Amino acid sequence: MHQPGGTPGGLQKFGLGLLLCAVSLYFFFDSVHVETRGLGWFSGLLGRGGTTWQTTSMGILFVPFFIGLVALFYDAKQRWAWALTWIGLAILVIEILSRIHFLMSVKTSHLIIMLVTFAAGAGLMLRSYRDESLAQQAANRGEQPAKPKS
Repeated sequence: MHQPGGTPGGLQKFGLGLLLCAVSLYFFFDSVHVETRGLGWFSGLLGRGGTTWQTTSMGILFVPFFIGLVALFYDAKQRWAWALTWIGLAILVIEILSRIHFLMSVKTSHLIIMLVTFAAGAGLMLRSYRDESLAQQAANRGEQPAKPKS
């Protein structure tokens, strides 16, 4: 039986692949800068009237959440209060996430090294699964797994 890649897989290859993937992902995420800019989705809708809304629109987005919380502290059994609180929270989360901008600052050579390292790690992890599954299939059939050629 032919061994994929010419060598047996196993935990060592999976561990090495996981390490390569983790290191490349760390360097990739380390090179991405996150900042917020401009108006979000909801404040952009409110801000179309002029520049006055740019400073006050975010505060208006807290109103449904605040009213829902006040109603919950008054009577937590009210379904409309729970709905208003969750809707207000969803509006705030959408507004915050819609303001996020990702900027990547990395040299092309470093990006290529990160991509190659990640691909090598993913390949090693997948190969370790394939080798283990082929050995398991051979064991289920009662065959001896093929020895790698030396």
